[in-house]
Amino acid sequence: MFTGIDEVDWASLRHAYGSAADVPGLLRGLASADAAEREVALDGMYGSVHHQGNVYDSTLACVPFLFALASRPEVRDRGAIVELLVSIGAESAGARARAAVRAGAEALVPLADDPCPGVRRAVPGALVRFLDEPDRVLALLRRRLTDERDAQVLLALTEALGLFVRCRPDRAAGALELLAVQSGPPYPPTARLAALGQLGLGAPERLPSDLVPAAVRLLRERSERRTAGPDRVEADTLVGRIRRLRPSDEEGSYLLRTLHRALADRVADRIALLVGQLSSPDPMDRCNAVWMSAGLFRGWRADFTAPVSLIGRQLDREQDQLRDAAVSVLVELFGLAAPAADELHALVTVRPDLWVHTWERGRPSLGGPLKALARSGDPRAVPALAQLLARPVVPGGLGFEIVHLGPAAAPLAPALRRRLGLVDPGSPEAAELAAPLLAAVTALKDPAAVPEVLRLLRGAPDGLGAREALVGQAVRTLDLLGTAARAAAPVLRGLLDTRHAALAAGALWSAEGDVAAVLPVLLRELAHGRNRGPRTAAEQLGRLGAAARGALPALRRLAGSGRVWERVAAAEALWRIDGDPAPALPVFRAAWSQNPYTRGAIAGCLAAMGPAGAPLRDLVTAELAGTRRHTARPGGYGSHDIAQDERLLADCRRALASSAG
Repeated sequence: MFTGIDEVDWASLRHAYGSAADVPGLLRGLASADAAEREVALDGMYGSVHHQGNVYDSTLACVPFLFALASRPEVRDRGAIVELLVSIGAESAGARARAAVRAGAEALVPLADDPCPGVRRAVPGALVRFLDEPDRVLALLRRRLTDERDAQVLLALTEALGLFVRCRPDRAAGALELLAVQSGPPYPPTARLAALGQLGLGAPERLPSDLVPAAVRLLRERSERRTAGPDRVEADTLVGRIRRLRPSDEEGSYLLRTLHRALADRVADRIALLVGQLSSPDPMDRCNAVWMSAGLFRGWRADFTAPVSLIGRQLDREQDQLRDAAVSVLVELFGLAAPAADELHALVTVRPDLWVHTWERGRPSLGGPLKALARSGDPRAVPALAQLLARPVVPGGLGFEIVHLGPAAAPLAPALRRRLGLVDPGSPEAAELAAPLLAAVTALKDPAAVPEVLRLLRGAPDGLGAREALVGQAVRTLDLLGTAARAAAPVLRGLLDTRHAALAAGALWSAEGDVAAVLPVLLRELAHGRNRGPRTAAEQLGRLGAAARGALPALRRLAGSGRVWERVAAAEALWRIDGDPAPALPVFRAAWSQNPYTRGAIAGCLAAMGPAGAPLRDLVTAELAGTRRHTARPGGYGSHDIAQDERLLADCRRALASSAG
């Protein structure tokens, strides 16, 4: 199986870390009788030869030897070798890689009947992808479905049928018929669930009308039959670590994930499916449902009260894994977590040890249950937060979470001022420590915090880095504090010739309202500012209203900028200064489609415009009717997008109401 391996000039080939001279050793390691050595070799193949899915000349040179290894019965873990070949030949790997694997695909055919279940499990999908004889592949899958007895291999065969339908739509009829038969009795629950998922992905019109109750029933039956397998000790390698991160019921997680992909935008059915599984007596089923819910919440808009309430009920369970999964999902929901607030509060009350999460390195952070409670806007988080603010070390980012409590956090204002007083403006950590505290002070609009904010602003050392970040944070806080920050005016004037000029001018306007002092600065930044300077200057000019009419020509030019955020800021400023919606509305309409992230700012402006914004009612109406979150991307995204999307919807409702007069 290694014939010719020494004739390859491996040293001249490359992988992710340079010369591929070590690759023959990795290939031989895959054939080792020692399990740990095989694991290390496989780890090396993924870590260097096929690093992060990349294909190198050494990767292509390995393909014939990998096929030879997969074909030798004495080699262990050949299923993993076939999986490596599939990954190398994947669509994303490029034409040369696909061609290399296809050239050897005939060697996979006898492996479909291999005595090793791991090999039989890896082969069906590989045949569908790489053997260019669809009728032969379908006949082989049909025969294996009849003969196979291993549950995991049957699952792989079902998935291969679904892949066949999607890859060969012109030959899909036979595969669809097999899936339809397998989705009903007498097949066991796992096989039927798998077939339903693949049917939905390839031919959703063939799904039964009672899909959700049928799926829930099958999930319950599957749980009743499931037995726990033996624990496997994984090697301390990349592959081993990935395996340890997999769900304890990986099969159940896969089945549920496939069903949700099949249901796609049928959000009501997906919610009903989650509710059914979250009500299961089996904690593993509930845990799978909790993890599955995260993608639904992030990507779609709906009334999630029922599943969120059920996720909240998992918080008082004895299983740590289930509780931690529920907390991790609720933390992302912000205000949508309100139906679980009672359970969150109960957990915070009885488990003060969960208030803080301690990391091996770095500052401690706010624990998930308390963070989720605060983000939901529940005032019952305030007493615990007050205790944390009184500790010698405050969890990192705590102030950012206080922001979500709004006026309910007012009792924390004195403690926040005290914590600000402990920040040394000359410390390298000053900006990191001050940022969350300043965010909270800003949200509370606490005028008594001005002396401490001004102390930080005055005491920040000269130079770049920490000073620049700290100054920007402090100036934004003073801006929001308005006339209460009059004492900061001299310091703000001293910043009018720095990179913070536009921000400082806005804060100075808030403090004193002196047009003569700020207008020339903003005009300069509008024309010559760098990076975000023109956009910030436009935003500040809009606040001046009619007093900034001298900026109209420059704002009209900026409204034609190549940067969408500059165009939006300039258009809003034009309307706020001149009161004429005509220049702003076309810019808003174009930006709304070009960059979904601008929609929040535009909707907020439309709400302020009232009837003048009526020509864009169609955009607002369509947004409110949409079921997909406006920044949704395949595979999910960060937690803040849920809060951002919910704010957009609120602004759209206000805009719609105000445009009606």
